[in-house]
Amino acid sequence: MTVIVRDLRPDVRADAEGFSAVRREALPYMLSTPESVLHTLTHAHPGAHFGQLIAEEDGEVVGTAQIGVAHDSPEPGQGSANIYVHPGRRGRGAGSLLLRTAEERLAALGVRKLFTWVLDEPENRAFAERKGFSASRSAYFLRLNLAAGALPPRQDPPPGVELRTAADFAGDPRPLFELDAVTSSDEPSDIDVEFTDYEAWVEENWKHPLLDLDLTTVAVVDGRPAAFTVAYTDGDRRYGTAMTGTAREFRGRGLAKLVKNASLHRARAAGCREAFTGNDTGNEPMIAVNRWFGYEVCATEVRHVRELG
Repeated sequence: MTVIVRDLRPDVRADAEGFSAVRREALPYMLSTPESVLHTLTHAHPGAHFGQLIAEEDGEVVGTAQIGVAHDSPEPGQGSANIYVHPGRRGRGAGSLLLRTAEERLAALGVRKLFTWVLDEPENRAFAERKGFSASRSAYFLRLNLAAGALPPRQDPPPGVELRTAADFAGDPRPLFELDAVTSSDEPSDIDVEFTDYEAWVEENWKHPLLDLDLTTVAVVDGRPAAFTVAYTDGDRRYGTAMTGTAREFRGRGLAKLVKNASLHRARAAGCREAFTGNDTGNEPMIAVNRWFGYEVCATEVRHVRELG
C-alpha cells in the first residue's frame, strides 16, 4: 500500500472531513470539525503561507499536517509543522513523508527554525528525536466532565464588575481584540508574537466557526473589558476554552475564575457534556484555576525544535 502526501483541497468536502476525523482520533482533546478545518485554511494571514497537508493511503486520509511561517514574530525565519497520524495507521511512513514535505516547503520560504508539538508518548518522542528535534517546554491537555462533575457555585460579580458575553460586542469587537492582544502577549511561547492586525483577527478569530459568542464571557470594569474566557463548541456537546486571560492591571481580583465559572455553568445548561482546555506546564496560576473547577490532566504535549539547513 502506497502513502502519498498532497494539499487539502478546500472544494472537496471529503478532504476536510478526513482531516478533521484524523485530528479527533489522534488528538481527541481538541475540538475539530470540517468547517473549522476549512476556515483555518481559507482565513489564515497571507504572510503565514499556511498550509494543510494530507497523507493518503489507498484513498483514505491517514495523517495530517498544519504548516506555516511565524509572520507575526519580530524574529524572522521561524515556522511550525504540527503532524498527526491516525493511531491505527502509524508505522507506515505517513508521518515521515508529511514531515519531509513540510520541511521542504518551509525551507523554501526562508524558515530556518522549525517548531512542532509532539504528544508525550515514547513512540512519538522517539520519532521526533530520530528526525533531529530537541525537546523544549511542555503543555497539558485537561478535561472536565460537565455532565457528571460538580462545578463551583455561581458567583456574583464584585462591585464595579459586570459580566457580559461576546455577543454583546457583536457590533464592535475591537475592545475584545485589544484585550486578546495584551493577554496573548503574556502567554508562554517559543515564538514572540506582535498581535496588531485587527482585520486579520476578525477574519481568523472572531469569525471562527467554533467560536460560541453566547458562552464566551467577559468581565467589564468601568466600561472596559478586563478579563475573558473564549469558548468553542463543536455541535457535538463538546466545549473548549481557547483562551482565558486578564489584563495585567486587573489581575489578582479573581476575574479569571469569575468569567470561566459563568461560562462553564452556561455551557452545561446548554447541553455540553465535556469541557477541554490546555495549559503550559509552567503556568501554575491557570493550572490552579482549572483544578479548582475539577479539570484533570488527560495528556501532555512537548514542544520540539530543530534547525533547518
